[in-house]
Parts: sequence; C-alpha cells; structure tokens
Amino acid sequence: MQKHLISAFIVGLLFGIGLIVSGLANPLKVLAFLDLAGAWDPSLALVMGGAIAVGSVAFLLTGKRTHSFLGEPMRLPTRRDIDKRLVFGGFGFGVGWGLAGFCPGPALVALGMGELKALVFVIAMLAGMAAFEIIERVRARTAFPRG
Repeated sequence: MQKHLISAFIVGLLFGIGLIVSGLANPLKVLAFLDLAGAWDPSLALVMGGAIAVGSVAFLLTGKRTHSFLGEPMRLPTRRDIDKRLVFGGFGFGVGWGLAGFCPGPALVALGMGELKALVFVIAMLAGMAAFEIIERVRARTAFPRG
C-alpha cells in the first residue's frame, strides 16, 4: 500500500507541475487558446499534441501488459461505443471549459495556488458530481424496482 501512495504522490506532483509549466492551470491562457476568432494563442495545441503522442505510446505499451509496474492488474476501458451520454457529457465538459477556462485537474492545481476562481469552479464541479450521483441512483431505482 505504501508504494501505491508514494507512486500516486509522485505522479500527481509531476502532473501538477506539468499543468503549471504548460499554462493549463491559467484560465486566461486556456481561454485565449479557445478563442479561435479573437486573439488565439496556439501554444496549448503543442502541449495537447505532446500529451496525445505520449498517451498513444503508453496505451500501445499497456495494451500488451496484464499487470502494472506496481503489480496491479491492468484495467483498461473496454467500451468503444459512442452513445448520447458520452456526447452530451463531452459537450457539457467543453462548454464548462470554455466558460471557466478550467477543467478538473488544472482547477485543483489552481486552487492549490490560491486562485479564487478555481474555488468557485471546484465547488460547482463537486455539486455537479453530487447531482450526477443522485440522478444515477434515482435512475437505478426506477429501472429496477424492488418488490
């Protein structure tokens, strides 16, 4: 268990530092990247391209493994279908990112840096997560009534 906590801390620290260095924890930089019709800042496209390249190689390598480096079984996603929940979830994520300039990871990093806007975003994000859980529980109860 100790090696898992140390590993999670190191990976989280590297991820947070990467978000700060790349500018993804700065909502103004993110909004400038998303402003295609105005003062567009394409620098985050390089960051995202690099992340996609590294992620693609990682997925190719992990696809052949049955266990992680820490000995845990690999749990890769198996679903490949595109349904309306995925589409609407992606749309909601994009709208939120475009309005606030934050997505969850960078918002937590910005919150740690004392950014007040990040606090508002994180509270709204947690409220949205709670609402989703409540809706899912209601859906599960109505889909499979006990009786």
